[in-house]
Amino acid sequence: MRKAFTLVEILIVVVILGIIAAIVIPRFSNASATARASMLGDQLRVTRMQIEVFKAQHVGVPPGYPQCNRSQTPTEDAFVQYMTGFSDSAGTMNPVSGRRFGPYLREVPVNPVNDKSSVLVLAYGDEFPTQASDQYGWIYQPSTLKFKADSTGADEDGKAFFDY
Repeated sequence: MRKAFTLVEILIVVVILGIIAAIVIPRFSNASATARASMLGDQLRVTRMQIEVFKAQHVGVPPGYPQCNRSQTPTEDAFVQYMTGFSDSAGTMNPVSGRRFGPYLREVPVNPVNDKSSVLVLAYGDEFPTQASDQYGWIYQPSTLKFKADSTGADEDGKAFFDY
C-alpha cells in the first residue's frame, strides 16, 4: 500500500499557506510607502540642517533673501540659488568654487510623496499654512526657519506628512 496525502491534509496545508500569505503580503506591499515616508523625513532633516548652516555662515541671514538682504522679499529663486551655489558671508554669489561657502545642496530635493521640488517661500508676516495643499514640494518661511513638506496624506502610523 502506497502512502499518500489525503485531500483533507492537502486542503489544510493550502489554508495555512493562505493565512501566512494574508499576513505577509500587506507588509511587502506597504514597503514602498514606508520607504517614501522615511526618505521624506531624511530630506527634511538634511535640508533643515543646511538652512541652519547657511544662516550661521551668512551673519544670521537665512537663505531666500536676495543679496542676503532681510529688507527684500524672500523668493524661491534666491533660496535655490543660495542653497545650490557658492557665496561669501555677505551673500555675493559666484558660480566658481573660489567662494568660501556652499553649495549646501546639490539641488532642491524632490518630495518623494508628491514628486515636486518647487518651494513656496513665505515673506515676513505671511501666515504659515495649517495644512498641506500638494501644490508645491516644500513650504519654507525664512523668518521662522520653518521648512515643511507640502504633502497631504499620512504615514502608516497616521502621522501627517505635513507634520514631519
